[in-house]
Amino acid sequence: MAKKAKDKAEEKSAPAPTPRLQAMYRDEIVPQLAEKLGRKNRHAIPRIEKIVVSMGVGSAISDKKHMEEATAALTEITGQKPVRCKARKSIAAFRLRAGLDVGAKVTLRRARMYEFLDRLISLALPRVRDFRGLNPDAFDGQGNYSLGLSEQLVFPELNPDKYTRVQGMNITICSSSKSNDESRELLRSFGMPFRREGAAT
Repeated sequence: MAKKAKDKAEEKSAPAPTPRLQAMYRDEIVPQLAEKLGRKNRHAIPRIEKIVVSMGVGSAISDKKHMEEATAALTEITGQKPVRCKARKSIAAFRLRAGLDVGAKVTLRRARMYEFLDRLISLALPRVRDFRGLNPDAFDGQGNYSLGLSEQLVFPELNPDKYTRVQGMNITICSSSKSNDESRELLRSFGMPFRREGAAT
């Protein structure tokens, strides 16, 4: 019994394995970008700082259950509890009152950020219907990239029997670089499937 307890304690104290993309960034991408950009200081190499995943749930105005479903889905997809976003002002035409929950978001950093990015690139995007690649120009001028998914069920961890309502999401990948070109090169190194220039949309 004592041995089993000791083994369990060692399992709990063992450090979590490094996410695949985090190790890939450290061992492969940093040297490649350093050579391509001509930089010797590894701190000057572009890196992903955070990923923000958000859902706008306008239908929650009339049915609060929709907000519960959205936050539950976000929790399963990201492994982190979402923050609810409230309406800032009232709009009578939409029956919207200030302070009502109209969305949810999660900010991912470090290991969870890399794990989410890995699942997005290798599992979710290939499941998008008629996927022809991401827009390589959807940067904001500050090196941050945004993309939208119209259907949350592209993430295989969600049970389609539980989440029957179609719900989209926005994903923003924030980079340490202020250059769109450098950030695009960084995301390409991770395997982000950008559409080729001149390809049909």
